[in-house]
Amino acid sequence: MTTAIVDTSTANIASVRYALERLGARYKLAETPDEASECDRIILPGVGAAGPAMTRLKATGWAQALQGDQRPLLGVCLGMQLLFDYSVESDCELLGLIPGRVERLDPGSDGPWPHMGWNTLTPVKSDEPLLEGVTDGAHVYFVHGFYTPLSAHTSASTHYGIGITAIARKGHVAGCQFHPERSAKTGAQILTNFVKGAA
Repeated sequence: MTTAIVDTSTANIASVRYALERLGARYKLAETPDEASECDRIILPGVGAAGPAMTRLKATGWAQALQGDQRPLLGVCLGMQLLFDYSVESDCELLGLIPGRVERLDPGSDGPWPHMGWNTLTPVKSDEPLLEGVTDGAHVYFVHGFYTPLSAHTSASTHYGIGITAIARKGHVAGCQFHPERSAKTGAQILTNFVKGAA
């Protein structure tokens, strides 16, 4: 199997590539959908703001392609947020693959904004394939100032001032708000489940 990494020109592409290399997984960096035509699944990475990211996805043809693609898709960090309908960050429409809005995170007394550091994963759905082999309460690494509220599409959650969707899923489309590529053994297991399994 070969995984396409959408070339969003953001800072975490290199770390996603290195993580897949550590797993021995085949991948291809794809600037356009045509470059990913022979791949079996897709990772949408992202660091930065929703508006510029959507502008690039539209310019490269990825936005329209992802809205009609049926291959397994995993969004990471900003890439997960782009899977939803709308973001208050940049006041922009997103890909609309998972129902919901991206809101500004209010950490309250839990800590500073943005949320940056290790937090636990709480499974919400027992059948989430990304969580196979992952223990309840495992720690993963977050860096984000916006979030998606808990919903019917939340597969795992965390808490930082408020309940946060840590893993979201609708059918073949899934997302991790945290960075699995920077989350040690737990992140490696989640990526393995995606690139080598049926997730």
